[in-house]
Amino acid sequence: MDSTITPAYPAGGAYDSRPQSPTVSVGDWIITYLIMCIPVVGVVMLFVWAFSRSTPPSKANWAKAALFVTIIFMVLGFFFAGSLIALLSTMSGGHRVY
Repeated sequence: MDSTITPAYPAGGAYDSRPQSPTVSVGDWIITYLIMCIPVVGVVMLFVWAFSRSTPPSKANWAKAALFVTIIFMVLGFFFAGSLIALLSTMSGGHRVY
């Protein structure tokens, strides 16, 4: 019987041999935030960052999540705007028959 114990990870301290994605710096996130503040450009850039192969995976995942949330809020906004228009139309007597 062999009494040596084999470590569960390599001696160099690397737990995973897969290549690591580049880290997105704080400056890059600030620029990203500033671009997102521009109304139409921000939404277009979300699509670019979400589906571009050159975007780091962490930023691409963030962009996909932001797109998902943006779409949900847009649908809810249209629903509530339509409800508000219908309510105001009813209150103003928009359904009168002469």
